[in-house]
Amino acid sequence: MFTIHNPWVFAFGILGNIISFMVFLAPLPTFIRVYKKKSTEGFQSVPYVVAIFSAMLWIYYAMLKGNSVLLITINIAGVIIETIYVAIFITYAPRQARISTLKLLMLLNFGGFCGIILLCHYLAKGQARLQLYGWICVAFSISVFVAPLSVIRTVIRTKSVEYMPFNLSCCLTLTATVWFFYGFVQKDLYVTLPNVVGFIFGIAQMTLYLVYSRKYGKEAEKQKLPEVASPVKQETIEIHTINNKTEDIIPPQEIEVVIATKNEHGDYSDEEVGSNNKELKAQQDSFNGPSSQGPATCNVDAEKMGCGPGPAPIVPLVVQCAV
Repeated sequence: MFTIHNPWVFAFGILGNIISFMVFLAPLPTFIRVYKKKSTEGFQSVPYVVAIFSAMLWIYYAMLKGNSVLLITINIAGVIIETIYVAIFITYAPRQARISTLKLLMLLNFGGFCGIILLCHYLAKGQARLQLYGWICVAFSISVFVAPLSVIRTVIRTKSVEYMPFNLSCCLTLTATVWFFYGFVQKDLYVTLPNVVGFIFGIAQMTLYLVYSRKYGKEAEKQKLPEVASPVKQETIEIHTINNKTEDIIPPQEIEVVIATKNEHGDYSDEEVGSNNKELKAQQDSFNGPSSQGPATCNVDAEKMGCGPGPAPIVPLVVQCAV
């Protein structure tokens, strides 16, 4: 049965639920991108599997202790959200990553969780069971808070805060603060202690971010190349179109093509071909004019000039074209 002994417990519990829910939703844009691209793009599933395991531990702790509905609600929400993340990861991950994630789920979330419950059930009774299980939750929660030490070491080594987003560190610190006061007001050592560690590491991360972000900004400003003014002058050029038609440049010419044809005996007579060549020569001279530079020459195959049905001519002719 849920009862409120202290309004501060309820206030910090509600605030903790809201902030923790926002932290659970923080990876949502990442998995939306995974869903759209149908690829995990090298992301790891370990943090989400560990988050499911942590939420499962705290749900069972709240059930053992009793009167901790607000602790149960947020961790149930966490299990649901993180399970959706892991399901999306398994769907689009490569085969090897998929197998590794399933193995971790079976070993940690099924085998580990069931083993802890059975251990506490048979080794301790009553209040001792709650204390044993509480210390297991404290140990695991502290190990989760200590995990960012690798990120802190990377920041110090590289002097860059690229791999430590400030917003996430701030949210985690705020979450640890709220749940610390929830456990402190409720006099729950097992909730208070791990959040003290989380608060310390959160402050350390934000301090490192502020220190190295300023140094990184100053170094980037020093390494910035000076701007050099270009010696080239910029001038405006006005372009006017000339409205001339093609007919004004090249006058139209009428071209007559003379093609030798077969006589009634099926062959070409010398007179017909000769007369045709003479006529063609006269047309060429009249077309070119007295100037030595005439229009360009295009070779027209008489075989390709046959239009319509009938026998195709086979004598190739050179025709002067105004092109």
